[in-house]
Amino acid sequence: MPVIEQSVEIEAPADLVFRVARNVEEFPEFMSDLQSLTVLETLDNGSRTITEWVGIIQAFKMKIRWTQEDRWNTSALRDDFRMLQGDMDRMEGFWQFTAIDANRSRFDSTVDYDLNVPMVGPMVKGLVKKLMTENLQTTLNAIKRRAEDLAT
Repeated sequence: MPVIEQSVEIEAPADLVFRVARNVEEFPEFMSDLQSLTVLETLDNGSRTITEWVGIIQAFKMKIRWTQEDRWNTSALRDDFRMLQGDMDRMEGFWQFTAIDANRSRFDSTVDYDLNVPMVGPMVKGLVKKLMTENLQTTLNAIKRRAEDLAT
């Protein structure tokens, strides 16, 4: 079960970065590796969402699809998510947004996933982890750019 942990510092207040991350409907506008993202349900006054994602793995010109549940905790500036169904066997994790000072924050991401493909060796699993890591870093960087643009 590979775990990917990443973080990025952002020149914007943590609550602004959290709002950018929570506004998932806009992700396809500024994330080139995301073809579409559809909010299927919003529950519990918006603190829980069910979304459908279609990502693009540029290196292989292939699409990956999944449906995800997010639990948004506004007071903790945290999102806990898990895949409900999709092309991976399992995916879950969290995004945490932490204030460094009034105008600077850190965005931490942890993703734990399983992708079991019969007859796939360690080299291919290593490639999948590398692609997942790059994709997640792209997501963090896209949210960073969007939040910093809004903060200025």
